[in-house]
Amino acid sequence: MSSPDIVSILENSKELDRFRKDLEDVLSEINKLHKKLQTTPEMVEKPGDNSLAKLKLLYTQAKDLSDNEVNISTTLISQLDALLPPGPQGQPRRRIGGNEQKRKRVKTESDISRLTPSVRNQLEACASLKGEQVAARVTPRNADKDEWFVVKVIHFDKELKEFEVLDEEPGDDEDSSGQRQYKLPMGNIIPFPKSNDPSSAQDFPPGKHVLAVYPGTTALYKATVVHGHRRRKTDDYVLEFDDDEEDGSLPQRTVPFHKVVPLPEGHRQ
Repeated sequence: MSSPDIVSILENSKELDRFRKDLEDVLSEINKLHKKLQTTPEMVEKPGDNSLAKLKLLYTQAKDLSDNEVNISTTLISQLDALLPPGPQGQPRRRIGGNEQKRKRVKTESDISRLTPSVRNQLEACASLKGEQVAARVTPRNADKDEWFVVKVIHFDKELKEFEVLDEEPGDDEDSSGQRQYKLPMGNIIPFPKSNDPSSAQDFPPGKHVLAVYPGTTALYKATVVHGHRRRKTDDYVLEFDDDEEDGSLPQRTVPFHKVVPLPEGHRQ
């Protein structure tokens, strides 16, 4: 048993704890919204109310976090299996015969075909993003803050529920010698609104925290919508970016509506 193996297991355990905490936070928000809708169901009929859109977003985040929790748990089990010695300490290992492998494969294919319509629609929506630019979290494991960039979707694997994306402008640091490719889970991707379809965009009110592309870059940062500057959905947002201080104040930056997305739960900056 080597030290790097233990370090990797501990890192994955920390990641699992983070997913579980984030999931608990999202479920708490869902419960709060459920109670609010039960108390005042008529609120969804009011102009400008986004309760249902917010609930859908929370459900999506909860599912993605749950999937991530399953994936990291599976990885931890595999790591521990590799370290445990064979013998009487655990259940005897056995080979999977040809027929059993076939049954396992058929079961997997059957499971995919039995997905609920909403999940199938979600997978189809992800697959339709091929060739599109999206916001992607490419944060290294155990990093202190989240890093979001504009990337291009190359492929979406429906079975693995994983995006393959290309960072076409990785920056000018010394390690960036060319374009970079990443494989990312669904929870690390946020589609941008269509520039020619304002109806696909959420309307963020003044004071709302969002994630937006910083002007002149392909990086996204947390920002706050400035009061009273938008009258139509196609109007640009005027934002104040966190950590963008100049001369003791936060300058206001103009960002197109299709480069602004909801701030993810638990965002670290």
